[in-house]
Amino acid sequence: MRIVIKVGTSTLTHKTGNLNIRHVEKLCRVLSDLKNAGHEIILVSSGAIGMGVGKLGIREKPQDMPTKQAAAAIGQCELMYIYDKEFSEYGHIIAQILLTGSDLSDEKRNQNFCNTLNRLLELNVMPVINENDTVSTEEISVGDNDTLAAIVAVEANADLLILLSDIKGLYTADPHKDPDAKLISEVREITDEIIALGGGAGSSLGTGGMQTKLRAASTCMDEGIDMVITDGNDPEAMYDIAEGKSVGTRFFGKATK
Repeated sequence: MRIVIKVGTSTLTHKTGNLNIRHVEKLCRVLSDLKNAGHEIILVSSGAIGMGVGKLGIREKPQDMPTKQAAAAIGQCELMYIYDKEFSEYGHIIAQILLTGSDLSDEKRNQNFCNTLNRLLELNVMPVINENDTVSTEEISVGDNDTLAAIVAVEANADLLILLSDIKGLYTADPHKDPDAKLISEVREITDEIIALGGGAGSSLGTGGMQTKLRAASTCMDEGIDMVITDGNDPEAMYDIAEGKSVGTRFFGKATK
């Protein structure tokens, strides 16, 4: 299978912004093993700004654009150094691709991206994709890496998108607040009821959380691509996901492929 995996900042780093070594080592080991098994792997990785903040010793995420972009420039170097080091230990080559919204919306630039992506996969190289936060502004930003991962999955004609998150999947209620919340293992249609479970703007799951994941799911499902939300703290669960077993919440793509 061709699998796109999106990993968030919370999986890669501690709250300090410093690298979560245990999580990153496990992630790279599992992805390397999946690649060894014959799967084509595309990694969409957050973490540049978070790592930059940690390296600079700034206590809080910067609010102004120039400092965010500076932190991204510093953190992206650190992020790729770590990935290159980890994947090299398992004999895999990686390649960095940084994108803005314009790279995806402009037809010629989008085609150049797809050509590069497909050639890297032909060469048995693992693409590592992130938004180009160093130059991206509100006018040309993709917005979030859940959306970026869904777009990449569609452009790559992937079979599966896995979102590694700080939550195990979609629940009937916010599991942080409701002890009776139950995990929803399968979603075959994005209904109004499912959208409502994403939470409003004021909820812990709403902004930059479950809402963006549901939009990503809708994008993938419309193109016949399955998407799974699962706990990023347990990357070994991706073995079962690749085999079609029930892990987290699986959104089933419509039969268009």
